[in-house]
Amino acid sequence: METVSTNRAHGGVQGVYRHASKKTGTEMTFSVFVPPHTAGVKLPVVWYLSGLTCTHANVTEKGEFRRACTALGLIFVAPDTSPRGEGVADDAEGAYDFGLGAGFYVDATEEPFAANYRMWSYITEELPTLIADEFPADMARQSIMGHSMGGHGALTIGLTFPDRYKAVSAFSPIVAPSQVPWGHKALPGYLGDDKAAWRRHDAVALIEDGARVDALLVDQGTADNFLEGQLKPELLDQACKAAGIDLTLRMQEGYDHSYYFISSFMADHLAWHAKRLG
Repeated sequence: METVSTNRAHGGVQGVYRHASKKTGTEMTFSVFVPPHTAGVKLPVVWYLSGLTCTHANVTEKGEFRRACTALGLIFVAPDTSPRGEGVADDAEGAYDFGLGAGFYVDATEEPFAANYRMWSYITEELPTLIADEFPADMARQSIMGHSMGGHGALTIGLTFPDRYKAVSAFSPIVAPSQVPWGHKALPGYLGDDKAAWRRHDAVALIEDGARVDALLVDQGTADNFLEGQLKPELLDQACKAAGIDLTLRMQEGYDHSYYFISSFMADHLAWHAKRLG
């Protein structure tokens, strides 16, 4: 692991790091904030998955999470959203919603993406091992959250590994990619025509198929221009009610899809996670 940069912040250390990923076959960059703590003490870990077009840098620079993480004693990990580098396949037309910056947190099976687009395995297997080895992380106390495409990733990963992640939350998540244009492009593009594979990467479908967590927290802005066409939080609400999952869905009046919205409610989410992480 290579240290790209470190900065003192709120008594802790905000670092950016790079390593050669075996899962993606590329170099991957991620950020970690470690709050001040007593030497030898291990801290709970919050994973944050970013949205379309983003890297680790968006939430690191705009998320306003460090003050809350220091107060609550939380390590905050922000991975990239896709593999990058020479030879990594991209959308043929260079569109923002597929290819580079748009890995959708799946392990691709379709060419030419299968070789590098293995973000599911990277997030759930490889990077946690590195975090456990290199940082004072208590891997028995992990939680996960994300925004938009990353909210989709957080929900699907959290629902798939309910014993690992003690809390799951999202900002403006894509809750049912099988039913919206972004998903209609990404899921067949990465996973082919096997709709059973799609369902494993669709939060609403996972819940319909029996996946369960105790509770979810979702914040959604009412002025989000993707609300009706791509996000459809009402589908998650319906699925959770049918399954008996305690969903707190907060429609935030006048907020959009940006980090102005995310940073406004980040501390709420982190406090919600900390309560469940112990």
